[in-house]
This record gives sequence, structure tokens and C-alpha cells, in this order.
Amino acid sequence: MVTTQSQPLTLEQFLEQCPEDGRYELVNGEMVRILATRQHEDVADFIAKRFDQEVDRAELSYKVSGRIVLATETEAGVEQGRFPDVSVVDLEQWRANRRAYSALREPIQLVVEVVSTNWEDDYIDKLDEYCRLGILEYWIVDYLALGSRNYLGNPKQPSVLVYGLNDHRQYEMQRFQGNERVLSATFPELVLTMDEILRA
Repeated sequence: MVTTQSQPLTLEQFLEQCPEDGRYELVNGEMVRILATRQHEDVADFIAKRFDQEVDRAELSYKVSGRIVLATETEAGVEQGRFPDVSVVDLEQWRANRRAYSALREPIQLVVEVVSTNWEDDYIDKLDEYCRLGILEYWIVDYLALGSRNYLGNPKQPSVLVYGLNDHRQYEMQRFQGNERVLSATFPELVLTMDEILRA
């Protein structure tokens, strides 16, 4: 990540000033550019494509996108603007205000973050913010096994961590590695493994 602004910004200011030539997030009042490797982009695109195929195959009422900004909040009440690698939104929710440019402030169905070198953001900060917002399902795709052994096991292995929101509004995590089929409440019939993602 590369910080591009040092003055505190509100979410509205961030959305107004956000350049169109890349991906940016609002983090603690600063506009931060998200830089991703080609491999990172390939993994995110592969997952989005598989989701799109499943939406079409099963005739599900979802919108899959890599261009959605989410308005989240930290434990301290600081408003953030997050830009997930892949977002899945209920179609009715998406179409409720199609002329809007602003960030989505309501919980959406599913968010995917593909882990980069700043892995703590995905495992700690975004996990907390997405849970606080009420996002029903959150995937952390750690294809380089960068996270700690607490998450990835010992020895560390590339993993998909699927967090599902329970009745107490807390996340419960399942880890999938190798040729284990990733289980998703959003896409219950999806057939996808970490090994397939690694070949993307």
C-alpha cells in the first residue's frame, strides 16, 4: 500500500477525491492506494469469474463485482472506506439506488480479500470491520501462506479461510487447503478448491 494523502478525510471527501486510475481505500482518515501484483489480480479475477459462473448456473440473485467500496467502522468509531477484491451483493440491494456513487453502507452477502504482504489488515482490521458491518460471509484467500501459523497451521499452507456470521453476530471460521472443497453459505453448490485457485 502507498499512502497518497496525509490530511484526515471524511468518507464523503474520500469518495469525491478518489482518483479513477486505480484502487484506493480510506484508512484512518488517509487515502491509501492499493497496489497488487499480477498474480494477486489473477487470483481475484479467477474467484470473481467462478462466482459469476455459479450465479448464472444456479440462477442466483447476486451481483459480483471487484469495484465496490464499503463503508465500515473501526472499534473506535472511525469510518473507513474498504475496497474488497471481490464483493457479492444481493441484486435487489444493488438495484435499490442504481444512480448512487457512494459507498455501500449496508451489509452485503460476501466479501473476498486476497492476502498481500500487509496480511494483518485482512486477518485483523478488515475482519473486525466486516463483522461489525454485518457482512454475512468473508473469505480470506492466502495463496502465498503469508499469515501466521495460528491461521494457516504448522507448517503454513496456502488457505482459504471462510468466516460466516453466526446468530450472535460473531464470525466462525473454517479453513480449507489443498483439494478440500471450499464450503460457502452464499454458494452452497460451488465446487472450488485452494489447489484450483493456485493454478489461476
